[in-house]
Amino acid sequence: MTSLLHSQPKAGYCEPNNSSRVIQLQTNLDFINPFENEAVKPTESSKDSQRMMDEGVLMTWEDLWVTVPNGKNRKPILQGLTGYAKPGQLLAIMGPSGCGKTTLLDALAGRLGSNTKQTGKILINGHKQALAYGTSAYVTQDDAMLSTLTAREALYYSSLLQLPDSMSIEEKKDRADFTLREMGLQDAINTRVGGWTSKGLSGGQKRRLSICIEILTRPRLLFLDEPTSGLDSAASYYVMSRIASLNLRDGIQRTIVASIHQPSSEVFQLFHNLCLLSCGETVYFGPASSANEFFASNGFPCPTLYNPSDHFLRIINTDFEQDVEEGLGKGVNTEEAINVLVKSYLSSETHKQIQKEVEEISESDSGAIEKKRIHAAFFNQCFILIRRSSLHMYRDISNYWLRLAVYAAIALSLGTIFYDIGSSYGSIQARGSLLTFFISVLTFITLIGGFPPFLEEMKVFKRERLNGHYGVTAFLIGNTFSAVPYMLLISLIPGLIVYYLSGLHKGLEHFLYLIAVLFATVMSVESLMMVVGCIFPNFIMGMIIVGGIQGVMILIGGFYRLPNDLPKPFWRYPLYYISFHKYAFQGLFKNEFEGLTFGGDQYGGNKTISGRDILTNTWQMEMGHSKWADLAILLGMIVLYRLLFLAISKSKEKAKPMVAAFRCPQAKLFTTVTRGNEQN
Repeated sequence: MTSLLHSQPKAGYCEPNNSSRVIQLQTNLDFINPFENEAVKPTESSKDSQRMMDEGVLMTWEDLWVTVPNGKNRKPILQGLTGYAKPGQLLAIMGPSGCGKTTLLDALAGRLGSNTKQTGKILINGHKQALAYGTSAYVTQDDAMLSTLTAREALYYSSLLQLPDSMSIEEKKDRADFTLREMGLQDAINTRVGGWTSKGLSGGQKRRLSICIEILTRPRLLFLDEPTSGLDSAASYYVMSRIASLNLRDGIQRTIVASIHQPSSEVFQLFHNLCLLSCGETVYFGPASSANEFFASNGFPCPTLYNPSDHFLRIINTDFEQDVEEGLGKGVNTEEAINVLVKSYLSSETHKQIQKEVEEISESDSGAIEKKRIHAAFFNQCFILIRRSSLHMYRDISNYWLRLAVYAAIALSLGTIFYDIGSSYGSIQARGSLLTFFISVLTFITLIGGFPPFLEEMKVFKRERLNGHYGVTAFLIGNTFSAVPYMLLISLIPGLIVYYLSGLHKGLEHFLYLIAVLFATVMSVESLMMVVGCIFPNFIMGMIIVGGIQGVMILIGGFYRLPNDLPKPFWRYPLYYISFHKYAFQGLFKNEFEGLTFGGDQYGGNKTISGRDILTNTWQMEMGHSKWADLAILLGMIVLYRLLFLAISKSKEKAKPMVAAFRCPQAKLFTTVTRGNEQN
């Protein structure tokens, strides 16, 4: 391998073709391969590998298979991959779209979906273990960030969450600013991230900001999924050169694994090792500088002054039917070219040496990675998340501010329609209709206006949680307390308008109780959204499910169908008693009718009816407890829903590795026919 490295031209360009070096495709598929003639020595000795593991993270994978459901069968996404990623080196995973680059990254980072099956061994420093939070970082293709924060604020709050309390605030600010400058974002520090409601950072700038967030803690293992997506060639080279030189700047032997679609020749020169995939199979794994000779030795030399990555991808891209003609005696289609390369690689000394080195690393004992807490303390995280969420909510006009405007308009409409409702017999039905509609419409608008912003926060939470920035409990506390002031505001103003315009039961206690029930109801809806959003993160599905649940709760809440008229199986027991609308309606009705008397009857008589009689006989309310008990139950349901969100989130985290272990036994055998077998 050493001799090959010294004899190779630079990886960033291809040397001129020489007809004497062109290798004709033999009919018996016997390939001339320089790797067969010269044994490839390992790039690092066992002693050096041990030193690397002591200083950094050495990751190996052996015979890695990943399959997904495909009807009654399973479709392989990755097929028997073997390789390694070493400290101080940048491994680039390349291949056409759909070849399995992101799947390989997800498998190495332990982030495969629950519907996938994985077999093979993935070892970290020779041990089978989960990646410790703070040890690794993963920059995904989805740049999930809060849209209203500026680039500086997003990175500053991330530094407060991730960096330890032993660092001062000024030190954290300095590191955040330095990291922004490193990625060339000094001119965009005061630009908001932006989203669907407002324009902000460009796609390339968001990409660089995502990288900044994950390299703040200087992790020893860094995964990057398409880090140059959305960047021009100059920005791509700048970003990748910064990533590749991280080891030199901070002195950490960092292991970097990046999937990259089509790098420029300058970016290609930055790669230490190259993993080239096609249809989930390894076409080539080894030094990036030796890839040109591997392709040339198999009859696919790179044209003069041609970007090698463009050449490799054009040869192995199966999306388009084409003949690969350069250097061959006759045209060869893409499928045949891939078969040639895969078979040549599997029989090469390079493949054998990689397997040998992987086995040596696997058998070595360097100790497992210690889980060191490098982030802020729990209570500091809660406080920081409250500050960040509060700022985001204040700036996001499409969330609470827009809801406040809609609520106020609806309240004004209701107040004028039911203006000065009076205390006649007819006002009994009017008061019930007003209160019921007011609660119902507020809950539905809370769903429509609140679910999209919540899903945005959930995306940010998922990314930050997977990278170990903070835990589920801290997120729950931050989300809850940051929303309370806005919930009070959107309960107070509409409630005030309806209360005084319609002339509801006079008295400060009655007014405050109305506001308290509105607040508890809106909070209950948001708590229910958290539970459903945790289980169904899809926007459409979540809206349908929460909307359906709310519709049923309103229907059986005791107004549209009186409690005694509800069918006892299922609808009354238990649904009627677990509907938070039941307690909202009942508490407001008690607050409104108790202490009032209503004159006349439906026939115009002069007798009066007490509010308590109306509650008992007309509305069939439960009078065995006071209205404050109904409010307490509402508040208890808020706590219950949020604890349920916490339990589901934590159980999903704990269940995922157990499900993966159950679904992915190590001894699983595959009957899929590989390309090599197809040729026999």
